[in-house]
Amino acid sequence: MRKIKYKKARKVQPNPLEYIGKHKKLGSEMQLFVYDSTFLSENPNINLSDLDESIDLTKNNWLNLHGLNDIEIVEGIGAYFGIDAFLLSDILNTTRRTKLEETPASLFFNIKSILPAENSDNISVEQISFLLKDGVLISFQEKRSDFFTHIRERIRTKSGIVRNKNTDYLLYLLLEAVIENFYITIENEEDKVEELQTLSKASADPKILVRIEKHRDNFNFLKRSIVPLRDSLMGIKILKDDSLSNVIAADSYIYFSRLHQKSLELLEQIESDLQILESASNFFFSSQAHKMNEIMKTLTIVSAIFIPLTFIVGVYGMNFEHMPELKYENGYFTVIGIMVLIGIVMVVYFKKRKWF
Repeated sequence: MRKIKYKKARKVQPNPLEYIGKHKKLGSEMQLFVYDSTFLSENPNINLSDLDESIDLTKNNWLNLHGLNDIEIVEGIGAYFGIDAFLLSDILNTTRRTKLEETPASLFFNIKSILPAENSDNISVEQISFLLKDGVLISFQEKRSDFFTHIRERIRTKSGIVRNKNTDYLLYLLLEAVIENFYITIENEEDKVEELQTLSKASADPKILVRIEKHRDNFNFLKRSIVPLRDSLMGIKILKDDSLSNVIAADSYIYFSRLHQKSLELLEQIESDLQILESASNFFFSSQAHKMNEIMKTLTIVSAIFIPLTFIVGVYGMNFEHMPELKYENGYFTVIGIMVLIGIVMVVYFKKRKWF
């Protein structure tokens, strides 16, 4: 699981834009969709120089950038669409918290897209940023793991209502696709949680506790990612009452309300799973403590049985000359018999008291 670290603020004039993230060796590539209900144009690898003749503001435009390592392309997009340098900095810094920023003419939204890493208990994280402005939706993806293939296919095949809606509806579809990744990740984690819950009841292996703590960290990371997402989606709902913002059509707010509801459901799932992990951890410790108590009880019973026997042995081991029993012909066997009898009586007594 990738930990999010925040860079210390500079005390001098900021340097030019720089990409802050893990995927610094990936190149950048742009794709452009221009569409409406009757028209579709797709350019799978467009250059900055082609934007002017390809963008059609009378139609819906979706520009997607894979890879943030090429600063010139990001700066070029910013210059063409008039994107504020601070927003470009937020796009390039993938360690930032999920945020929503709106102006009367634009809406900026970035989000952490999360998926389970292959063949491990870790979580794969990617930042995706969206800018909705002047009928153009721009999406910035940190790497090439594309979650929007099915949406592109819907645009191509005119499936659903996406071709009849504006780019605010497309933004809803893209956000929904990213949120679905949270469901996939949580379901994957829950499968492992069920396995750990069973193992904690059947095994005393300390590695189980290590795995429980690992998945607890994963769920806490998911929670830290979803809480700001929930707050940002709530911010979009609030925009409905803000007469200064007209980026999202009035009939589209209901879609973002659904996303907000999904974020609440995700948080509820995570809280439930954290409680299950807490229960599994407590059961593991309780089981270990119970086993230790059983061992201590057995040792205590054995010690209690041998206390009177040790006393008898100690008495006859003092080697005084005038001890009548020492001259007794069957003294040895008598003492042994008494000791065995005492042991049997104590065992029967402990058994009746259900001490073992």
